Order: sequence, then C-alpha cells, then structure tokens
Amino acid sequence: MQQDEIELRAFEPDHIEGAVALSRQENWPHRPQDWQMALQLSSGSVALDDQGRVAGTILVTPYGMDCAMINMVIVDRNARGKGLGRRLMDRAFALAGNRPLRLVATLDGMPLYEKLGFVPSGTILQHQGQVAALDAPGGVEAADTRNLPEIKALDRDAYGADREALIDALAERGQFAVIRRNGALQAYAAIRPFGRGEVIGPVIAGNAEDARTLIRFFAGSRPGAFLRVDTDSRTGIAGWLEEIGLVHVGGGVTMDRPPGKSAEQARPKVYALANQALG
Repeated sequence: MQQDEIELRAFEPDHIEGAVALSRQENWPHRPQDWQMALQLSSGSVALDDQGRVAGTILVTPYGMDCAMINMVIVDRNARGKGLGRRLMDRAFALAGNRPLRLVATLDGMPLYEKLGFVPSGTILQHQGQVAALDAPGGVEAADTRNLPEIKALDRDAYGADREALIDALAERGQFAVIRRNGALQAYAAIRPFGRGEVIGPVIAGNAEDARTLIRFFAGSRPGAFLRVDTDSRTGIAGWLEEIGLVHVGGGVTMDRPPGKSAEQARPKVYALANQALG
C-alpha cells in the first residue's frame, strides 16, 4: 500500500465500523460503543486506502484548553513503515492547537513519539479478570447527577485539567460512587461497560485506602464479572488488584509534550484512568 494511495479525512461516525475492524486487528477490546464514546469526546482523522477502507485512525480528546489526549492511534499492518503514523500525528497536532499533549504509548509507538518531542512520564498497568466475592465496604455511597459538580471539581484538582465532558459521558453510560467525610467529597470512582465487560475508572482519591475501598465497592457487587482497571505503577495498588483477581496483562507508557509537571504533589491523586485512551 503506497502513501499516495491513502487519503486522510475527518473521522466521522460512519468510519466506526472500519475502526473497530482495525482495533480488532491489534487485539484491542473496543466495541462500536467504545469507539462512539471516544469520538463523542474527540475530533480526529482516518486514513482511507484506495478502496475506501480504514487504514489508520487517530483521535484528539481535548480537556478544555488545559491539555489534550492523543489516542486510538492505529495504522494497518499493511501500511506501516511508510510514514502514515507521522501523517496522522501531524493531523493530531493541528487539531490540538496549542494545548499540552498527553498519550499512553505502546512500545512500538514510542520511537515515533520521542522523535516528535514526547517525554516518558510514567507506566500504566492494565489489570483485568474476574473477581471473587468481596465484602461490601462501609463508607461508600452511590452518587447521581446531583453530585456531578462536586465530582468534576475533585477530578479537576487531581487531573489538572477540565474533564467535564468526560464525566458527563460517563454519567450517560455508567455509575458513580463517592466517599464523604464531614459532608465533603473526598474520593470518587466510576464504572461503565467497556470491551469484554466493565472498566472501573477514573478513581480519584486522597489515599490508596480510599481508592481500594471504591474499587472494592464496585467489584464486590459484581462477583464473577469481567472487570478492568488501568492504574499508574506509582499508585501502589497494583499488587492489591492482583490479590483480588485482576491480572496484570499489559499497559503502556505515559508521555507528555511538553514535559508535564509532576503529579506527585497533587492531592487528590488519579488512582485509575477512565481507560488508557482517555486518561
């Protein structure tokens, strides 16, 4: 497949079927509904071959003007090594404007991203599997749309960017749980259908104990269900996730352009991502 046979166009909903086929080629679990949510929050480009088939994808998910996530970067195996990945990234840069950029890279993608000025900032560990019955923890309450303003404010403090649109999309598709102390919101988590089952995330908390409590709250209500949690290796909860039955199956490297500020000082912290694509 030659580069002059490939056309880049704006990513539209009618490209989702081809994008799903491309992600399945990579053994990614994304359903059409997962692509639809990502596209709802994003703008992007697709690469079409001379038969009109999707040969590459890229999305840019803006979080206000604070930053943007580059995600769903896939190039068909038959089109690799010809500069298509670079062309898609150039489109992503144009869509992102002046926003700082974040992404979660595969090892295959890292060399290109490093050439484009991205700097590694952490490691994401993907855990998934079926959880045995867990005791329901105390101190957690289910949340509803009335709690969204508080959830959005807490999320902004932890993530360092305005993710209101993401949280609204999660509210359309899933559930939230929160921890309060003295009437003040201390931590929250979300769960939604994704891939082979459900994903727990984001999980935002001031400490690991609260993060584990929120994950236990959702996991304990779904014994035998297939669950996924994506966490940064620095959060310290990866070992506990394995203890409850969520096996480490992969992950990626977080990268920033330009290098971001350290999140180590932030309280609360991001203990689990919405997923690797959305941060």
